[in-house]
Parts: sequence; C-alpha cells; structure tokens
Amino acid sequence: MSKIVVAVGGNALGNNPEEQKIIVKNTAKHLVDFVAKNNEVIIVHGNGPQVGMISNGFDLAHKTDGKSPIVDFPEAGAMSQGYIGYHLQQAIINELNARKLNKSVASIVTQTVVDANDQAFQNPSKPIGLFMSEVEAKQMAKTNGWDVKEDAGRGWRRVIASPKPIDIVEKEIVKTLVEQKFITITAGGGGVPVIKKGNDYLGVAAVIDKDFAAAKIAEIIDADSLVILTAIDRVLINYKQPNEKGLAEMSISEAEKYIGENQFAPGSMLPKVQAAMAFVKSTNGKPAFIGSLDKVEDVLKGASGTKIIK
Repeated sequence: MSKIVVAVGGNALGNNPEEQKIIVKNTAKHLVDFVAKNNEVIIVHGNGPQVGMISNGFDLAHKTDGKSPIVDFPEAGAMSQGYIGYHLQQAIINELNARKLNKSVASIVTQTVVDANDQAFQNPSKPIGLFMSEVEAKQMAKTNGWDVKEDAGRGWRRVIASPKPIDIVEKEIVKTLVEQKFITITAGGGGVPVIKKGNDYLGVAAVIDKDFAAAKIAEIIDADSLVILTAIDRVLINYKQPNEKGLAEMSISEAEKYIGENQFAPGSMLPKVQAAMAFVKSTNGKPAFIGSLDKVEDVLKGASGTKIIK
C-alpha cells in the first residue's frame, strides 16, 4: 500500500459547473484506479478557470449594481474549493459505489500559509478578473487597494502575487483523515493564501500554484510519491524543435540543468518540474511523477510520464 498525492489541473475539470460535472466523471475513474490498487489517495486540484469565473461574476454584478459587494480573492478561492470539492466527492463516491469499493471521501477547505515577506508580494504579476479601461482600473486600485497592470494591449486587469506555500493550517486534520483511510481532497487551487500576524491568520489576495501546494501536502503527510497530472505524456525538452525529446526519467541535477537552459515554460511546465523537485529534495529521494491524466497507471509503471528522482 502506498500514500500517493495526486495533483489535478483546474483545466482538467472544465470551465463551468455543467461542463465540470461531465468531465469530472472521467477524472474520478482514473483517481479510483489508484484506490482499486489499494493505495491511499490524497487529491489536490487546480482552480484557475473556476476561481476566475467566480471572481468575474462578482465583478460583473458590482458593475451592474453598486450595492452588490466586491468579493475578494481569498473568499473566491474558498468558494471554488467548495464547489469543485463537491463535484469531485460526488463523482468519486459514484465511481466507488459502481465498483463496490467501501471508501469515504472528504473535502477540506484549506488555508495555506505564505510568508508576508515573500518576494512575490513585491511584484504581483498574476492577472485575474475582467479587463478594464485604464480609468476604471486606477479607480479600483484607489478604492480597493488593488494592484493593476496593463495586460498585453488588451486592457487593464487586477494582478496578484503568487507566493510559495510554507505550511498548511489544517494539516493535522488532513493527516488524521489520511490515517483513517479517507480519500482526502485538500489544498484546492493551492489553498486559500493566509499570512500569520501574532496568533491570527489573515487571508491575502494571492494565488498559490497547486503543484507547489501538492508538494507541501505530500511532504506533510509523508507520502510515498507525488503524481502531477497534466495534458502531456512526458516532460519535453527542446519543445517543438526538430530534436524534441520526451524524458522517461530526470534527476534533480538534470532538471536544474534544463531549467538553466530555459527548457520549461514559466506558468506551464516549469512550476510542475520545480514542485516535483521540491518533493524529492524534502523527502530525501522519494519519487515524483509528471504525466497524463489518461495514463495514470502507465505513469506509475514507468511506461508513460516522467519520473523525477534524486
């Protein structure tokens, strides 16, 4: 039996609730495949499309009716955890019942601790929400304390920081659920970012990469492996070049060399590789895998995906 943390991208869950309910059935089949092989599974999901949809909905409502409140990003992130968790729980339970597997599923609204002095807060760069005119953007910045930037000639948008996770507030609950053999869904969207002031936790407008959050969860629960699922079969070097190559295995030193060569795109493959490296380093050599959602069984066997080793 192995404890496996599985990170599933938000884009693998659809762009709206109805689409998500359909797509998540397929996702649940692959996740339950892990369970059917007697593994303990902990799931971390992305929320990029979903939290954007929630944030945009509140922004539009406020523009239409000033009495409708602005809902800030920590709250929007918590909402996305709830509704994605609900869909995942339901789909996994239905799949478990179809296979007559006696397991329970729990979703945890998770707060992820970040460092208030993280350099990411000095240069917020992650665009979120609706496009605005320059006048609108600067007014929102003045009224709500937002950071705003012009976005590639398409208009102005709010930008927020993407700090690294340093701890999980609900980690003891997560560890207890895993020990009790629950399929546990946690740190959705990377978790709601919080900083600690004195004895209090305070939500901050930021977004945490879900792969780094998954690596932190895997470290905390002493997982045997971390599996990051994406849309490609293997990590590629020389992407879209005549000498493009898929990697079946990659050591930490090789990964560092490829990063130095700018082989992995920021915001895409780079954070996945860095999160996998962080897990391998923090666990003194336990493996991480990056591979396709549709080939999870082959990923663990080494027939697909990329295995990251010490």
